[in-house]
Amino acid sequence: MSSPSGPVGFDSVLDAGRLGRFQLGVIVPCALVAMIDGFDTQSIGLVAPDIAADWGVRPATFGLVFGIGLFGGLLGAFLFGLTSDRYGRKPNLLVAVGVFGVVTLLTPVVDSVPELLAVRFVTGLGLGGALPGIIALTSEYTPARRRATIVGLMFCGFPLGAVLGGLVAARLIPVLGWQAVFYVGGGLPLLLLPVLALRLPESARFLAMAGDHAGLGRILRRMGSPVRAEDIEAEPAATRSPVASLFTDGRAPGTLLLWLVMFLSLLLAYLLTNWIPIVARQTGVGAASAILGVAALNFGGILGCVTLGRLTDRSRRPTRVLAVAYVLGGLAIAAIGQSGGSGGTLLLACFVAGLLSLGAQLCTVALIAGFYETALRATGVGWSVGVGRIGGIVGPVLGGLLVAAGMGAPSLFLLTGLASVGAAVAMFALGTVRAARRASAEVPTERVLDAGG
Repeated sequence: MSSPSGPVGFDSVLDAGRLGRFQLGVIVPCALVAMIDGFDTQSIGLVAPDIAADWGVRPATFGLVFGIGLFGGLLGAFLFGLTSDRYGRKPNLLVAVGVFGVVTLLTPVVDSVPELLAVRFVTGLGLGGALPGIIALTSEYTPARRRATIVGLMFCGFPLGAVLGGLVAARLIPVLGWQAVFYVGGGLPLLLLPVLALRLPESARFLAMAGDHAGLGRILRRMGSPVRAEDIEAEPAATRSPVASLFTDGRAPGTLLLWLVMFLSLLLAYLLTNWIPIVARQTGVGAASAILGVAALNFGGILGCVTLGRLTDRSRRPTRVLAVAYVLGGLAIAAIGQSGGSGGTLLLACFVAGLLSLGAQLCTVALIAGFYETALRATGVGWSVGVGRIGGIVGPVLGGLLVAAGMGAPSLFLLTGLASVGAAVAMFALGTVRAARRASAEVPTERVLDAGG
């Protein structure tokens, strides 16, 4: 790409080149953070039966434990999303990773439910706070033509971490006890932290918007681009509260529908990942198969994200692709409750549910990142994920209440499948809103003025 004679958008710089080492140096560390985030988020659900047996408490008690960690994640996503748009993606990401690493290491020393609630809340702050940064950075360093696939692949680190968590827990708990899972989950992010501090760049779009030409110039040179920092056209900064801006200039319907999709999809995801081990064991499935059921669910989510990501990048109506996946995923979730104590049937149903419903949820994250401009991206992602975490809180707590009330596996997973169908309906509506917004943006100014009289 030759040096331009006038201002250019950073997307033009990305689209002019290939996905090179520099971009991979952003995507891979963000994927590792997502993987560790998934491992730590999943860990409490995997060890809950063993902690309950060790402490002599009822399994239903853990509905509140699951929920408080996700409530911390909700607040973390809200808070760090706002501060990332104000102070930068990188410093906020480093703080979030440090918080959940340190507090996860402290988890094995607690010996009561109140103490466990406290450490899971603070851990959740860090876990939720890391997500806006890694999603925004990956989106902002990926060419537009491959953005949905790459952001989805990066976020596949989250279910991959949950898969590894299941495999690690199945091996470690019988030998070293449930505490070992938290030693692994806390040690990994602290080992990664120096790598993030030294190698991960700040968002080029954020630097352009902040007028940091020196920092932007260093990034352009690392990318091998001949474009000068002064020639990068900065997107306008938010003129009002970033949260209020999510509802202006025609964004309100899309914002609300994205929130609804994330609420329902995280409700079903966290209910499944936290309660499959316990409910499956109550139906007669062995402990190893119950844990591996969660691994199959998340492994299916990874493959589903790759497949659906490719389809959405190539489709003119990506929301329809995701809506169909949510509907079919709802049927697979209902089938989990029909496993009848068969480990093989449970694994198959979990895999298909993950392939469709969790795969669609992972691709929805990429859709959110593309819906908002630079000044609002981390806030938009953070608040969407945060509202989703409300569903993530409701899911496990609701599961605990239903299990405590004596609801069996068939009814529990049927209700969970209906949440996936609800996400499909919201996704169909989002497609209509996006189409209307694009059509409005393409109307020439003169026609708008004429229409206004």
